[in-house]
Amino acid sequence: MAMAMAGRLGTMLVSSGLITEDQLKQALAMQQREGGRLGSILVKMSFVPEDKLMMFLSKQYGVPYVDLSRFDIDQNIVKLIPADVAQKYQIMPINRTGATITIAMVDPSNVFAIDDVKFMTGYNVEPVVATEGGIKGAIGKYYSLTTAIEKVMTALEVDDKSVGVIHDDEEKLDVAKLKAEVEDAPVVKLVNLILTDAVQKGASDIHIEAYEKSFRVRYRIDGSLYEVMSPPMKLRAALTSRLKIMAELDIAERRLPQDGRIKLKIKDKEVDLRVSVLPCLFGEKIVMRILDKSNLMLDLRKLGFEAKAMKDFMDAISSPYGMVLVTGPTGSGKSTTLYSALQQINTIDVNIMTAEDPVEYNLMGVNQVQMKDDIGLNFAAALRSFLRQDPDIVMVGEIRDYETAEIAVKAALTGHLVLSTLHTNDAPSTVNRLLNMGVEPFLVSSSVVLILAQRLVRKVCQNCKKPEKLPVQIFIDAGFTKEEAVTVVSNRGEGCTTCNNTGYKGRVALYEVMPVNEEIKELILQGASAIDIKKSSIKTGMQTLRMSGLSKVKEGLTSLEEVVGSTFSD
Repeated sequence: MAMAMAGRLGTMLVSSGLITEDQLKQALAMQQREGGRLGSILVKMSFVPEDKLMMFLSKQYGVPYVDLSRFDIDQNIVKLIPADVAQKYQIMPINRTGATITIAMVDPSNVFAIDDVKFMTGYNVEPVVATEGGIKGAIGKYYSLTTAIEKVMTALEVDDKSVGVIHDDEEKLDVAKLKAEVEDAPVVKLVNLILTDAVQKGASDIHIEAYEKSFRVRYRIDGSLYEVMSPPMKLRAALTSRLKIMAELDIAERRLPQDGRIKLKIKDKEVDLRVSVLPCLFGEKIVMRILDKSNLMLDLRKLGFEAKAMKDFMDAISSPYGMVLVTGPTGSGKSTTLYSALQQINTIDVNIMTAEDPVEYNLMGVNQVQMKDDIGLNFAAALRSFLRQDPDIVMVGEIRDYETAEIAVKAALTGHLVLSTLHTNDAPSTVNRLLNMGVEPFLVSSSVVLILAQRLVRKVCQNCKKPEKLPVQIFIDAGFTKEEAVTVVSNRGEGCTTCNNTGYKGRVALYEVMPVNEEIKELILQGASAIDIKKSSIKTGMQTLRMSGLSKVKEGLTSLEEVVGSTFSD
């Protein structure tokens, strides 16, 4: 039967002109000698490129061709088909919609495989075609993880003694005994699996949470949280203690919050995890921020700046002195923008000093100082020391109080370029925040060169995006002109395996860049409101966060819903 299918495929390939009769004969001869699939043999013998073969099969069988390397497949989907069946037929489950499961196959005409999956799962099967290498890679990646988690769970279920269970009413802890217990293989393996899986999936944070009757692990991917695992409740103390030991925290202290750091090497790349432990009602919640330097985008041109905003920002960070402020809520990408700016101006002839809490990424050529409040090393103390270190450029992680603001302003006025962040909603209101801290208006107007506000919005999945039909009035209400509202198209992701059925994949930044020109300086001195400063800036060409978002909608990068949900109307 296999030879008959191979013969049909070979005949189709010859008819289409992709291979010659002679090449088909050679490939069939090799198949008889060594076995294997005809398509794989033709690729191996370099008679036809693999991507061309896949596109041909896709067209011939009327099924889509998918690139599995671009997919993040949900573990719940993987579990629908056992590993041995996936290996036997070289198939990979990639999605489930209602009563239909989508299966990636090397040979979409293999009716035996399709019937087996239908019988086994009870779902209808929708085949798609993928390369043999892609399917083998996906099987290795996803089934090895699923099998490993199942093995760990089984070991933990069978061997209760391997887990150090701590009850809430325990007052005395044998710390030495607990340390020994959490070093047991099953707990160590489970923690390692969680960390490795999160990095592979591109998560920015891991949340490990204990509730009254449940225990769950969630990842934040592209700004949204997804539940990935529910370990047994009895693991709560052991898993928490293991992570505390890795982060060099006190495992006996369960009443106070603690912060630490874990440095890992995962598949030849170094990853830092910032660990925060918080006592909650039913145990400690752990949140780990993943700092993966390989994912750090340090090219300013690729962050999402519009042309004028980019020029204004580049001019500001190239200034010989003055203050450049980046504002936005936590998780809006401020650190990335600052690191990118530092990388841009990090040359052999300048001395760059940074005060950070915490230091997120190590930058070659930049002198980075970690804040330690418990011994008095705060932003203000660091800044004072910096000014005795002959700096050209100073970066302060955050201006939190009058003392830090005052020293930063004085540094900016005495020939230093100062970069820092503030937590404000937009660029104009940053001026008011500095004034409210107690900084004099004339110092603000003469020191601040530029203020940048930013937000991160999710990008529409490029694999499944489709235009969405919206009433013209919605576009007008969002901020488009009547003329634009008629022609503009907003895209929405339908949901596919590439984006885990969310419709979004990746994020892009929205920027509001406000240079402090002569007119703005005059307004600051007059004590003008943030609204007046905003109006003046828009007149001179500043794009607000909403305007930046609308331009990203026009470019097809994000949806109108995402922009409206992340920005205020102007």
